[in-house]
Amino acid sequence: MKHTLTFIAALLLAPLAVLHAADAPKPQTKPNIIFIMADDLGYTDVACFGSKYYETPNLDRLASQGMKLTNHHHCQNCTPTRAALMSGQYGARTGVYTVGGINRFNWQSRPLRPVDNVTNLPLDRDIIAKQLKAAGYATGMFGKWHIGEQGAYHPGQRGFDEAIVSMGRHFDFVTNPKVDYPQGQYLADFLTDRAVDFVTRHKNEPFFLYLPHFGVHSPYQAKPELIEKFKPKPSVDGHNNPTYAAMIYSVDQSVGRMMKTLDDLGLADNTVLIFTSDNGGVGGYVREGIKKAGDVTDNAPLRSGKGSLYEGGTRDPFIVRWPGVTKPGSTCNVPTIHVDLFPTFLELTAGPKPRQVLDGESLVKLFRDPAAKLQRDAIFQHFPGYLGAGTDSWRTTPVSLIQIGDWKLMEFLEDGRLELYNLRNDIGESRNLAKEMPEKAKELHARLVAWRAEVKAPMPTRNDGSTVAPKNKGKAKKNKTEEE
Repeated sequence: MKHTLTFIAALLLAPLAVLHAADAPKPQTKPNIIFIMADDLGYTDVACFGSKYYETPNLDRLASQGMKLTNHHHCQNCTPTRAALMSGQYGARTGVYTVGGINRFNWQSRPLRPVDNVTNLPLDRDIIAKQLKAAGYATGMFGKWHIGEQGAYHPGQRGFDEAIVSMGRHFDFVTNPKVDYPQGQYLADFLTDRAVDFVTRHKNEPFFLYLPHFGVHSPYQAKPELIEKFKPKPSVDGHNNPTYAAMIYSVDQSVGRMMKTLDDLGLADNTVLIFTSDNGGVGGYVREGIKKAGDVTDNAPLRSGKGSLYEGGTRDPFIVRWPGVTKPGSTCNVPTIHVDLFPTFLELTAGPKPRQVLDGESLVKLFRDPAAKLQRDAIFQHFPGYLGAGTDSWRTTPVSLIQIGDWKLMEFLEDGRLELYNLRNDIGESRNLAKEMPEKAKELHARLVAWRAEVKAPMPTRNDGSTVAPKNKGKAKKNKTEEE
């Protein structure tokens, strides 16, 4: 009788078991990739990277489960970082150096004429989504694009199966294509809803999700209840803005929701989850002496902030979790940069190489062993333009740089001035060693000049008073610290 009842129960439960099996994600060998990027989030704006004011419990948990790359760099502002990430190329190859035309700032008052800027990532570059799609991945992008969104430049036309672009406002935002959403919804929540839905629908196949938030970019707007949460907190190390803190908290909640979704769907163990920011935080200008007030945050101990090629403008928080591969709670201090992500994703997915040359190197070996050595020894930046910070004040003038290990050399192109720093001993770049160590400066400068020749980096020309920007002849925009 007992065996008969057991047999009957098995027959009754069999359909439920079949349904459960059908609902479970299918096993796969290729890892999923989720790449989340905040906008204008500074290096120390995350608790696990140093902040004692902002609260980022989910990012802290992600770091405890994975690896922090503490020497990772992007460009000094938004558009060139996004172009480098999607193309795998330095700006010297794509022509994307900054946001908008060169007349956004009054370069006419300076000795050099900037190199004209490309605002849309050229269509002859295969972006990473196209290559991963060819490798059998479902591809989705929800958020800020900023490298061309009309016609063929829209991410939905360049390799993303699904793409919704939105930036500019955190409430009452506009999307491309137009999508309805509940009145009063916060943009970070809307983007996360779309991302969660994408992952849920594609749980049975490998997927690549790119979630580039508009937070924490100005205008500084946050959910009221979160602003109230931070109002009682005392200022710590230049971190004191409750609205900005609330915006960071919303981005952190987005990361938490993605982590929970992966857990709920049983996908966490086969998903490489990466979080970073596109450039430095909007702060450090008062300490640098280029603005009297108005910093929304502070990147200390790093020098300066967004728009500068000192570390405060280019070094960003970077966290990767790859269960079973990255050691929980580990850190890696090897210098890395934006162009490394494209070859990293290709190695993870066995994706085909693009048409264009790739400037970076895969970071997979660092994910496996933070003490590993890359084949290349140097990373570079080249910015042949100007970014203002106020009336007759500049976040940067034209500059190129090279970093090899702990050593960083900057060449300011107006007068050829060299600045040499040892970032291990002087992460705040307070002591220029160029005159004390002329041979080291000469060695790095020769490597920088050779790299510029290799990539055919365009150089600014002398301002003779007659040259104008061909497509942007209007009056120069007033400089604002929070501008791109």
